[in-house]
Amino acid sequence: MYTDSHCHITDELLYGRIDEIMENILENKIDNVMVICCKEIDYLRAIELKKQFPFIRIAFGWYPQDALEITKKHFELLESVISSLDCVGEIGLDYYWDDSFKDKQKEIFIQQIQLANQYQKPISIHMRSATKDTLDILREYAQTKIIFHCFSGSKETMMECLKMDSMISFAGPITYKNARQAIECIEACPIDRILTETDSPYLTPVPFRGKQNEPKNVQFVAKKICDIKQVDLLVLCSQIEKNYHSLFQ
Repeated sequence: MYTDSHCHITDELLYGRIDEIMENILENKIDNVMVICCKEIDYLRAIELKKQFPFIRIAFGWYPQDALEITKKHFELLESVISSLDCVGEIGLDYYWDDSFKDKQKEIFIQQIQLANQYQKPISIHMRSATKDTLDILREYAQTKIIFHCFSGSKETMMECLKMDSMISFAGPITYKNARQAIECIEACPIDRILTETDSPYLTPVPFRGKQNEPKNVQFVAKKICDIKQVDLLVLCSQIEKNYHSLFQ
C-alpha cells in the first residue's frame, strides 16, 4: 500500500535493528522500499537484504559532504556495481554545513550524473542550501529521471524542478507545525509527480517526532498529503506506487 522511496536502513544507525525494521515494514504494508546507500558497507548489506526481500530497490551514490574523500577508486567501485542498482543516489550539493569545497562537490556530482546517464539509471538528488548550482548542473547534464529527495524548497523552486520532468519526494517535515512552505508545494504539485519517503533514520514525522525514524512511518507522510490535497488514501497510494515504478522502466 505505501511507498518509502528513500530510507537508510542499512546505515549503522538502523542496521542493528534490521530484523525488527523489516517485520514492521511487512506488518504496515510498506510495499515499496528504496534503500539509499552512501557507503560500500551500506550497499553490501542492501544486496543481502534484497535476496530475502525482493521488493527492495537499491540506490548507491557518493554523498556531497563526503566529496573531499572521493577518489578514482570510489568511482571504479560505483561503476562496478551499477548494473545491480535501481538508482544512483543520493547525490547532489550541500553548502549548509561547509561550502569551502563547492568546486569539488560539483565535480563529484557531475561525474555521477554522467555515470547515471551512461547506464540509464535515475538519480536521487540531495539539494541543501545549493538550489541554483544544483538546478543549473541538472539542466546541463541530467538525461535520466530525477527524484528531488526530501523536498524542502519553495513553491517557485518546485515548479522549476517539475519542468525537468522530475518526481518531488516529501518526507516527515511536512507533518511539522511550521511546514507552511511544504503545504504550498504539496497543494501545487500534481499527484502524478509525488513520492513519499522517510529518510530513515532521520526526520521522523508527527506523532513520533524525536524518536528514531524507520519506513513504517511513511504512512504518516502519505496521510498528511491526503489531508492537504483532499485525496482518498488508496487513490494517493496507488498513484504514488505508479509514480515510483515509472522511474525504473
